Amino acid sequence: MGAVTSTGELQRTLRAELRGEVDFGAAARALATMDASNYRRVPVGVVAPRDAGDVAAALRICAEAGVPVVPRGGGTSIAGQATGTGVVLDLTRHMNALVSVDPEARTAVVQPGLVLDRLRDAVRPYGLTFGPDPSTHSRCTLGGMIGNNACGAHSVAWGTTADNVTELEVVRYGGAAHRIGTGWTGAPAGLRELVEGNLAVLRTGLADGSFSRRISGYGGLDALLPERGVRVARAFCGSEGTLGVVTEAVVRLVELPPAPVLAVLGYPDESAAADAAAGLLGHGPLTVEGMAEDLVRGAAGLPRGRAWLFVEMPDEAAGRRLLRDADALDAALVTDPAAQRALWRIREDAAGTATRTPSGAMAWPGWEDCAVPPARLGAYLREFRALLAQHGLHGTPYGHFGEGCVHVRIDFDLVSAAGVARFRAFSEELADLVVAHGGSLSGEHGDGQARAELLPRMYGPRVVELFGAYKDLWDPAAGMNPGILVRPARLDENLRFAVVPAGAPLGAEVARCVGVAKCRSAEPGGAGVMCPSYRVTGEERHSTRGRARLLHEMLAGEVITDGWRSAEVAEALDLCLGCKGCRSDCPVGVDVAAYKAEFLHRHWSGRLRPLSHYTLGGLPAWLRLIAALRAAGPVNAAGRVLRVPGLARERGLPAVAGVPFTRWWGARGAAAPTGSGTAVTVTLWPDTFTEYLAPEAGRAAVRVLTAAGLGVTVPAGGRVCCGLTYVSTGRLDRARRVLRRTLDTLGDLDGVRGPVLVLEPSCAAALRTDLPALLPDDPRAHRLAAAVRTFAETLEEHAPHWTPPRLDRPVAGQTHCHQHAVLGDAADRRLRARAGLTGELSGGCCGLAGNFGFEPGHHAVSVACAEEQLLPSLRTAAPDAAVLADGFSCRTQIAQLGGHRARHLAELLAEGL
Repeated sequence: MGAVTSTGELQRTLRAELRGEVDFGAAARALATMDASNYRRVPVGVVAPRDAGDVAAALRICAEAGVPVVPRGGGTSIAGQATGTGVVLDLTRHMNALVSVDPEARTAVVQPGLVLDRLRDAVRPYGLTFGPDPSTHSRCTLGGMIGNNACGAHSVAWGTTADNVTELEVVRYGGAAHRIGTGWTGAPAGLRELVEGNLAVLRTGLADGSFSRRISGYGGLDALLPERGVRVARAFCGSEGTLGVVTEAVVRLVELPPAPVLAVLGYPDESAAADAAAGLLGHGPLTVEGMAEDLVRGAAGLPRGRAWLFVEMPDEAAGRRLLRDADALDAALVTDPAAQRALWRIREDAAGTATRTPSGAMAWPGWEDCAVPPARLGAYLREFRALLAQHGLHGTPYGHFGEGCVHVRIDFDLVSAAGVARFRAFSEELADLVVAHGGSLSGEHGDGQARAELLPRMYGPRVVELFGAYKDLWDPAAGMNPGILVRPARLDENLRFAVVPAGAPLGAEVARCVGVAKCRSAEPGGAGVMCPSYRVTGEERHSTRGRARLLHEMLAGEVITDGWRSAEVAEALDLCLGCKGCRSDCPVGVDVAAYKAEFLHRHWSGRLRPLSHYTLGGLPAWLRLIAALRAAGPVNAAGRVLRVPGLARERGLPAVAGVPFTRWWGARGAAAPTGSGTAVTVTLWPDTFTEYLAPEAGRAAVRVLTAAGLGVTVPAGGRVCCGLTYVSTGRLDRARRVLRRTLDTLGDLDGVRGPVLVLEPSCAAALRTDLPALLPDDPRAHRLAAAVRTFAETLEEHAPHWTPPRLDRPVAGQTHCHQHAVLGDAADRRLRARAGLTGELSGGCCGLAGNFGFEPGHHAVSVACAEEQLLPSLRTAAPDAAVLADGFSCRTQIAQLGGHRARHLAELLAEGL
């Protein structure tokens, strides 16, 4: 190791000389083993430098120790280039500033960890944007875009990242700093001589200005030719962290069209759309995106056809000219910005759909972004589909048809020896097919480990030899991201799936995380929920991806070695609110709340649990006891002056109702419908919260249901339970017993007639998802889950002709996380509209999340989650706005932090009757 003789000494030296964080612990290493690819490499540690001086010091110290370095941004690379065996530099934590903007010169100075959307948001007021826009724009960083020469949908008009970078500050392995731009100033010694000695190779092996998506290898080396202006910074782009670390960049900005329009063109099939794309380029489009019906899967709002081109034009006149000239089966020109966004969502959702085949199998990256000249795209796609069929593989191509760049994920078997062998054989044959069409193995995301081994098939030995000489000038000690691009690892080495034992609990589930990091989105607000704890902490371990990766490493047992007793995993999962936002918002449906329940179940098996698991986890039993003793008054009085052990001291306890809902129901008698027509009987579920803490919601629901002409029946109070609190605290054996008792109480569901209306969204979600998952072999569980409906769904399905009272007032409040993630709120939106309730409810998470906000150590995060969207929306609400929240946790958080009494939708409608 040179001057440093051990990993421990390396860590101590880095900590002594750097201002930023140095973490060689198991959790930090585990979080950096993977990016968004199929590959995994274990680093020795992670460093988060504070500035360029820290970067230089880290590169000097690591060079002296002979330890390699891997720069890392958002970790969204899909070819393995953001993983490594040495020290990982996390450039997102501190080096994420927008240094300056010059609107007149149309340039910006950025640090490498700056997220693209932050740059775009900052320059939008000037009518400017950064042209390259990959689909990960809400979390990818400028440094990562420079490393991979990222492109995106608008590269037809505005080029790749390399086309939009003018100067770079770069630090080499060993600590030497260089400022490079145009001309030889700042270039490493010997680079000019290397170029001048290989002019013929550069001109014949690389220089082809007709094809812009040649991203593979050091494909930008031709920028060093004298006739190309000796653009050293441009040539550096796309080097995938193998030459040095970018610490600052000057980037070029472009003008945003004030009123772009979207032309959507329908074609008979994918090949027809691909053949047509190149012919549209003469119209000056901003984008030409293509997709076929096997990816869109029934999306509404598209013109006739089985494949489509989305062509963005700078203005309406240009769009109409395009429609006149396009030989499409059907077409639409969309000028309304909101309608354009809705259609673009179809395209963006398709990118998530691609991670699963129509049969439901997982599809993986590896050949995500090959590109061919646009005029060859139709022929290439026909042969590509045939090659998939030949190997028995499935994938759904889509992408940047205007530049011949095709995205596709394929259902490779990357676990068995036979599957990996097929992966290799297919990769070799596909590489030959791409080359035969004059294309590039990588058209956007870089080669990494997935394709670098195959670069000789594309470039030939002389160009690959030149790549090696170029790498050695910048990095003679071979310390920057070794195994990538030059002298690469094999494409079937270091696969991330092989390390998890076959059949391991949660093994298949955590492997589903493909690492695209939508959970790390920097978008402020919005309707999504995932991932509230990451959004307020900014720490990878508290993201959906981070937690999935820690569980993956726990199962692998190499970095995290204490299995289900892991303190690192327990710490990361501790701040999971169980909101289930990832279940719906993650492109592949990673469900960390379910994984947390399984982990807690095994982590605490045979041991004394935290006190909150017994107090909050056993809430239904405690409340049932209080009701049986008719002790609500004394309990509420004690709760005002005492604190329950094991609960957060910052929280007051909700009051227990003096009369539980089912006791009121029993005294009232059966509810007869008051409307006209044949009555449907609704089973109104007495969930724990409605039964003991908010019976007013149940009473209001009965009034509305009967007014709507529906009959109501209620199961015995205290005998039925969804098991939610036991699931959320990982007491899964107890949850199964409670659920079996519930099903036994209902008999063969003879006690359930018609829909099962569950007023509390978290309980409805538990019955729909946790019940059949915990009791998969009990047919009663599946029948009950299928019968569950929300309040709005019940009215819409079974009283469609009922007219709700007109309330005609604005609303503010919270959509429950589980409603967003599991149940959906479309029926609620329609019911609110029919009642004249206007405005939107807050997205995100309220932050209380059942037991989470009441557990010790969670109060600050709980409040921060509420401050992200909910509390600001209440502060800006109209004075006459009704505060609405169907979830009891949401209503409690609003009362305790916002000072408002929120009500269930049933209560608002009952008041209006």
